Amino acid sequence: MAEAQQFCTFFLDGHYFGVEVEKVQEVRMYQELTPVPLAPPVLKGLINLRGQIVSAIDLRCRLEFPERDNSELPMNVVVRTEDGVVALLVDEIGDVLEFKEESFEPLPETLGGVARDLVTGVYKLKDSLMLILDTEKAIHVVASNGRNHEKRKQ
Repeated sequence: MAEAQQFCTFFLDGHYFGVEVEKVQEVRMYQELTPVPLAPPVLKGLINLRGQIVSAIDLRCRLEFPERDNSELPMNVVVRTEDGVVALLVDEIGDVLEFKEESFEPLPETLGGVARDLVTGVYKLKDSLMLILDTEKAIHVVASNGRNHEKRKQ
Protein backbone atom coordinates (compact mmCIF):
# COMPACT_ATOMS: atom_id res chain seq x y z
CA MET A 1 0.00 0.00 0.00
CA ALA A 2 1.39 3.40 -1.02
CA GLU A 3 2.17 6.00 1.61
CA ALA A 4 0.08 9.15 1.62
CA GLN A 5 1.54 12.55 2.41
CA GLN A 6 -0.31 15.64 3.60
CA PHE A 7 0.48 19.18 2.50
CA CYS A 8 -0.46 22.60 3.86
CA THR A 9 -1.27 24.62 0.74
CA PHE A 10 -1.10 28.31 -0.09
CA PHE A 11 -1.24 30.69 -3.03
CA LEU A 12 1.46 33.03 -4.30
CA ASP A 13 0.89 35.25 -7.34
CA GLY A 14 -1.78 32.86 -8.63
CA HIS A 15 0.42 29.76 -8.18
CA TYR A 16 -0.55 26.91 -5.87
CA PHE A 17 2.15 25.67 -3.47
CA GLY A 18 2.37 23.00 -0.82
CA VAL A 19 4.59 22.37 2.21
CA GLU A 20 4.67 19.07 4.11
CA VAL A 21 2.25 19.32 7.04
CA GLU A 22 4.82 17.96 9.49
CA LYS A 23 7.04 21.01 8.81
CA VAL A 24 4.25 23.51 9.55
CA GLN A 25 3.95 24.76 13.11
CA GLU A 26 0.95 26.98 12.48
CA VAL A 27 -0.82 29.26 10.03
CA ARG A 28 -1.56 32.84 11.07
CA MET A 29 -3.29 35.91 9.75
CA TYR A 30 -1.16 38.98 9.03
CA GLN A 31 0.97 40.13 11.92
CA GLU A 32 2.78 43.47 12.19
CA LEU A 33 6.42 43.21 11.11
CA THR A 34 9.41 44.94 12.68
CA PRO A 35 11.87 45.87 9.91
CA VAL A 36 15.48 44.70 10.16
CA PRO A 37 18.01 47.38 9.15
CA LEU A 38 20.43 46.35 6.36
CA ALA A 39 18.65 43.02 5.84
CA PRO A 40 18.17 41.71 2.29
CA PRO A 41 14.77 42.59 0.76
CA VAL A 42 13.57 38.98 1.11
CA LEU A 43 13.67 39.32 4.91
CA LYS A 44 10.61 41.53 5.40
CA GLY A 45 11.06 41.75 9.15
CA LEU A 46 10.55 40.01 12.45
CA ILE A 47 7.32 38.98 14.14
CA ASN A 48 6.67 38.27 17.80
CA LEU A 49 5.10 34.84 18.03
CA ARG A 50 3.97 34.55 21.65
CA GLY A 51 7.31 35.85 22.90
CA GLN A 52 9.46 34.10 20.28
CA ILE A 53 11.07 36.40 17.70
CA VAL A 54 10.66 34.87 14.24
CA SER A 55 12.11 35.97 10.88
CA ALA A 56 9.54 36.60 8.14
CA ILE A 57 10.60 35.67 4.60
CA ASP A 58 8.52 37.12 1.75
CA LEU A 59 8.10 34.21 -0.67
CA ARG A 60 7.00 36.56 -3.46
CA CYS A 61 10.36 38.30 -3.23
CA ARG A 62 12.25 35.02 -2.73
CA LEU A 63 10.71 33.52 -5.87
CA GLU A 64 11.16 36.80 -7.79
CA PHE A 65 7.42 37.26 -8.30
CA PRO A 66 5.92 40.77 -8.57
CA GLU A 67 5.51 42.61 -5.28
CA ARG A 68 2.24 42.28 -3.39
CA ASP A 69 -0.14 45.24 -3.69
CA ASN A 70 0.16 47.42 -0.54
CA SER A 71 -3.56 46.96 0.12
CA GLU A 72 -3.10 43.17 0.35
CA LEU A 73 -1.73 41.88 3.65
CA PRO A 74 0.26 38.65 3.58
CA MET A 75 -0.56 35.63 5.70
CA ASN A 76 2.02 33.60 7.65
CA VAL A 77 2.86 29.94 7.24
CA VAL A 78 5.11 29.32 10.23
CA VAL A 79 7.47 26.43 9.51
CA ARG A 80 10.02 24.51 11.56
CA THR A 81 13.45 24.27 9.94
CA GLU A 82 16.92 23.10 10.93
CA ASP A 83 17.69 26.73 11.83
CA GLY A 84 14.54 27.22 13.92
CA VAL A 85 11.08 28.62 13.29
CA VAL A 86 10.53 30.92 10.29
CA ALA A 87 7.39 32.64 8.97
CA LEU A 88 6.80 32.41 5.23
CA LEU A 89 4.72 35.33 3.94
CA VAL A 90 2.15 34.12 1.40
CA ASP A 91 -0.88 35.62 -0.38
CA GLU A 92 -3.58 33.23 0.79
CA ILE A 93 -3.83 30.00 2.75
CA GLY A 94 -5.36 26.94 1.09
CA ASP A 95 -6.43 23.59 2.48
CA VAL A 96 -4.59 20.57 3.77
CA LEU A 97 -4.47 18.04 0.95
CA GLU A 98 -3.34 14.42 0.92
CA PHE A 99 -1.59 12.70 -1.98
CA LYS A 100 -0.24 9.23 -2.59
CA GLU A 101 3.52 9.17 -3.14
CA GLU A 102 3.20 7.58 -6.57
CA SER A 103 1.38 10.67 -7.89
CA PHE A 104 4.46 12.86 -7.19
CA GLU A 105 6.13 14.06 -10.39
CA PRO A 106 9.47 15.73 -11.10
CA LEU A 107 9.67 19.41 -12.00
CA PRO A 108 8.21 20.33 -15.37
CA GLU A 109 10.82 21.52 -17.88
CA THR A 110 8.87 24.77 -18.25
CA LEU A 111 9.54 25.79 -14.63
CA GLY A 112 12.47 28.17 -14.63
CA GLY A 113 14.19 30.83 -12.58
CA VAL A 114 14.56 30.69 -8.81
CA ALA A 115 11.47 28.46 -8.53
CA ARG A 116 13.40 25.67 -10.24
CA ASP A 117 15.84 25.64 -7.29
CA LEU A 118 13.19 25.92 -4.55
CA VAL A 119 10.54 23.49 -5.81
CA THR A 120 11.14 19.76 -5.43
CA GLY A 121 8.33 18.49 -7.66
CA VAL A 122 4.61 18.70 -8.36
CA TYR A 123 1.31 16.96 -7.81
CA LYS A 124 -1.35 17.16 -10.51
CA LEU A 125 -4.73 18.53 -9.51
CA LYS A 126 -7.86 18.56 -11.63
CA ASP A 127 -7.18 21.97 -13.21
CA SER A 128 -3.65 22.88 -12.08
CA LEU A 129 -0.39 21.77 -10.48
CA MET A 130 0.62 22.05 -6.85
CA LEU A 131 4.29 22.99 -6.53
CA ILE A 132 6.08 21.45 -3.52
CA LEU A 133 8.29 24.04 -1.82
CA ASP A 134 11.59 23.02 -0.24
CA THR A 135 11.38 25.09 2.96
CA GLU A 136 15.04 24.56 3.89
CA LYS A 137 16.20 26.07 0.59
CA ALA A 138 13.53 28.79 0.64
CA ILE A 139 14.67 30.25 3.97
CA HIS A 140 18.35 30.56 3.04
CA VAL A 141 18.64 34.12 1.85
CA VAL A 142 21.63 35.39 -0.12
CA ALA A 143 22.24 39.13 -0.28
CA SER A 144 23.04 40.81 -3.58
CA ASN A 145 26.73 40.95 -2.58
CA GLY A 146 26.78 37.15 -2.39
CA ARG A 147 27.13 36.80 1.39
CA ASN A 148 24.82 34.40 3.14
CA HIS A 149 22.45 35.99 5.63
CA GLU A 150 21.75 32.87 7.61
CA LYS A 151 21.30 32.58 11.32
CA ARG A 152 24.61 32.06 13.03
CA LYS A 153 24.87 29.09 15.33
CA GLN A 154 25.60 30.16 18.89
